[in-house]
Amino acid sequence: MKKAIFLDRDGIINVDHSYVYKIEDFEFCEGVFQTLKYFQSLNYSLFIVTNQSGIGRGYYTQENFEKLTSWMIDAFTCKDIKITKVYHCPHSPQEGCSCRKPQIGMFEQAQNEFDIDMHNSWMIGDKTSDIQAGINANIPNTIFVNTLICKDAKYNVKSILDTIDIIKK
Repeated sequence: MKKAIFLDRDGIINVDHSYVYKIEDFEFCEGVFQTLKYFQSLNYSLFIVTNQSGIGRGYYTQENFEKLTSWMIDAFTCKDIKITKVYHCPHSPQEGCSCRKPQIGMFEQAQNEFDIDMHNSWMIGDKTSDIQAGINANIPNTIFVNTLICKDAKYNVKSILDTIDIIKK
């Protein structure tokens, strides 16, 4: 079984400018390349799990999302960082799907596709729904990256770079 790090996208990988779907609006968070390179050196598989309700709300299309995602993956590849897979929920909150965080559909897909050891994996997010999704998916190791505090998270830090001090071998 593989150990994994699940990362939210908006607010963790990129600055959350609200419904980001254009390359020109995508701004990587400070330290994200260094941090993911470090996780990769510890043999973690890297997954992005992201709610993209802008698709369900009609703000942008699935094609817009896929184009941006491909560009983002290429940017990581140029830095020798392998994102194993990006999972996304395209539904609006009102649709009641099983993939929108805090539901665990995206995590179940990853676990089934890649034989992931959830107990030795991590969830990193900037919203309480990210942390709750990790807990719901039986991931005991959760990190909330925000200036606020999430009492449900195992750890609270202010930046993605701070996670390096927490996640060790």
